[in-house]
Amino acid sequence: MPQPRLGFIGLGLMGDPMTRRLLDAGFDVTVWNRTVEKCAPLLEAGATLAGSIAELMQCVDVVMLCLANTAVVEDVVFGEGGVATHGRAGQRLIDLSSSDPAATRAFAEKLEEECGMCWVDAPVSGGVAGAEAGSLAIMCGGTEADVEAVRFLLAPLSARVTHMGPVGAGQVTKVCNQMIVGCQAAVIAEMVALAEASGVDAGRLTEALAGGFADSKPFQILTPRMAASEYADPAWHLRTLLKDLDMAMAQSQRAGSATPMSGLAAQLLRVHVNRGHAEHDPATLVEAYRRKEN
Repeated sequence: MPQPRLGFIGLGLMGDPMTRRLLDAGFDVTVWNRTVEKCAPLLEAGATLAGSIAELMQCVDVVMLCLANTAVVEDVVFGEGGVATHGRAGQRLIDLSSSDPAATRAFAEKLEEECGMCWVDAPVSGGVAGAEAGSLAIMCGGTEADVEAVRFLLAPLSARVTHMGPVGAGQVTKVCNQMIVGCQAAVIAEMVALAEASGVDAGRLTEALAGGFADSKPFQILTPRMAASEYADPAWHLRTLLKDLDMAMAQSQRAGSATPMSGLAAQLLRVHVNRGHAEHDPATLVEAYRRKEN
């Protein structure tokens, strides 16, 4: 059987390397992005450019989204000239974005009603490095048949694909992931500042704690950047982490499940965002705790 033709919408920090992985795996990929300039490097890598979502939908079997937030997903899918307008039964949508779980379930129902397309939510964890290496952890929501049908498409992007349940379950799992990451980012900032204030070389913390119970990917990534005050070229942004923690708070209210630590982490991040750090590396959180010289 011929390989399915893929469409990819959203060519940012994560979308660009994921598209490259799909191209390297031999897939025919058509791309569309609101900022057309971001498509140029991928065209050189072998992608085909669509002039509109309508043009993309006409020539693909599966469309993949990797977008900034729930509102952008809704606009791309259901806005004027969006995916729903031009989709057809038999096509599949894979949402790799981190989106609100309740909204995702509503979007899936609406998309099927409007054009017959099925929806798989497949948020990812692993950052830009994971996208480039094809080592992402992907957590999926959808019917068993739909998830199994797209598993081989996700293989070039991932070290692991886990089917977590019906549509929306993947997004709930990503929220759980981000609760851990957000709380860790907040306490790592406190920890680095405490070490410095106590006369300890914070640059040696990753060496000292490697392999112990405190070791983790956020610890390994954030601690050296905090200790060295290296914030240039962030691989992720504070606003993105705060957005995910806010989704965790919304989900906790729906589920009636207490999340006090994640709520505190969200408020600490919000204070830092409101001080002008929305587009900055989460490593800048340490600056909120460092002693300021008079």
